[in-house]
Amino acid sequence: MNEGAKTSGLRCPICGKPTEQAFCPFCSKRCADVDLNRWLSGVYAVPAKEEEDEDGERPREEGAGEE
Repeated sequence: MNEGAKTSGLRCPICGKPTEQAFCPFCSKRCADVDLNRWLSGVYAVPAKEEEDEDGERPREEGAGEE
């Protein structure tokens, strides 16, 4: 398959056009750059639970349980 060949069945997640092997999973450098800009500007975000600490336990409230 040559470098500019279309990847069968796959569609660009940005514009929906068939993907190009050279830019997979995108159809062009433009769509790849649009996606990168969305990540860098915070449009895409991984949800997090702020009420739990890294180890999965709830952080203790200051002064709670201490008398």
